[in-house]
Amino acid sequence: MEAIRVVGGPPVRGTVRVEGAKNSALKLMAATLMAPGVSRLTNVPNISDVHVMGKVLTRLGASIEVEDEHTLVIDTSGVESWVTPYELVAQMRASTAVLGPLIARFGKARVAMPGGCNIGARKIDMHLRGLSALGVTFSQDHGDIVARVDGELTGAFVPLDFASVGATENLLMASVLAEGETTIENAAREPEICDLATMLSEMGAEIEGAGTPTIKVKGVSALHPVEHEVVGDRIEAGTFLAAGALTGGPVTVTGFDPEHLGLVLRKYESMGMQVERGERSCTISREGPLRALDIQTLPFPGFPTDMQAQTMVLLSVARGSCVVTENIFESRFMLAAELSRMGADIIIEGHHAIVRGVDGLSGAPVTAPDLRGGAALVLAGLVADGYTTVSDIHHIDRGYEDFVPKLQGLGAEVSRVDL
Repeated sequence: MEAIRVVGGPPVRGTVRVEGAKNSALKLMAATLMAPGVSRLTNVPNISDVHVMGKVLTRLGASIEVEDEHTLVIDTSGVESWVTPYELVAQMRASTAVLGPLIARFGKARVAMPGGCNIGARKIDMHLRGLSALGVTFSQDHGDIVARVDGELTGAFVPLDFASVGATENLLMASVLAEGETTIENAAREPEICDLATMLSEMGAEIEGAGTPTIKVKGVSALHPVEHEVVGDRIEAGTFLAAGALTGGPVTVTGFDPEHLGLVLRKYESMGMQVERGERSCTISREGPLRALDIQTLPFPGFPTDMQAQTMVLLSVARGSCVVTENIFESRFMLAAELSRMGADIIIEGHHAIVRGVDGLSGAPVTAPDLRGGAALVLAGLVADGYTTVSDIHHIDRGYEDFVPKLQGLGAEVSRVDL
């Protein structure tokens, strides 16, 4: 077992490039199932979740060639199985991403209930209700979801109760091969949705409205393999920008579109940071103190839940008090207990966190509660007095490629150590 050890104090500044988005790459890999043949994905992050999804596709019958560290050549022509292995899909919540593609290709699928970070209920009711509207029937068997279609998938009007990213993605992938037209109302608008829609369109799908609350799909009879570049990871970018904001920077992050962090950057400017936006880069710096302000997480274009933990670290050392409201996942405040061990003043009341800024944090042994919370604890260690040791870093490895080397490249005194 390994941990990340951080020595607080050294300034963080310089330039770092982010990889392709985890939350996009996993769904694009699943989408290749719908176009038998050889597809090529570039700018794929080399992270553990991608490795797991690769194993899922391989077990289904695909062959995957790692052309280079960030390029996958996926041949799905030999896929014959529609049953996903529990021991793999239980490791990550993105396991449900293969549900829509398998139904579209085989008219049936057997998928284990999703795993991943322990940050609250992973209800997939909207996935199932939406796919049911297209003609899919579901049953549960020994912890698996079993889906079947009697005849052909049929387009329908599907209103979502909540702008769920996963439900939108599954509906999008299933509907492109359904008979007739499908309208997804209250669809998720995240950049990763747009990336998936772009790749599906390149494969021959007919999609309108991706990135808006209403997506319209006209079903086609078949898709063809493509080459596609994964969109840059806005959350990885936001994490490094938060690191720069903590220590003052300047830190420049390249490889992503700053518009994908629109509200986060505006909030950071209100907190006292200077932000310079480029076409595919962003630079952040700070000279004065951080200022507290309230934030609440909401679906895109709102404040992303995946940036809540990193921002809570900033607020924990800001001047003043504020309230952080988590509207997406009910258990995403587990970070607060670990930050409190480092001297933060945080009180949890339901889905609100009351954060009172302190003068400084103290290094301590802490445990990563989830992916973003683990990265946030490493950031806290950058400005904490003394040493901080973050354990359970397998969470961090799920979503960040070379997290420690990239921080080292910015001047941080951080290393991976054996426990």
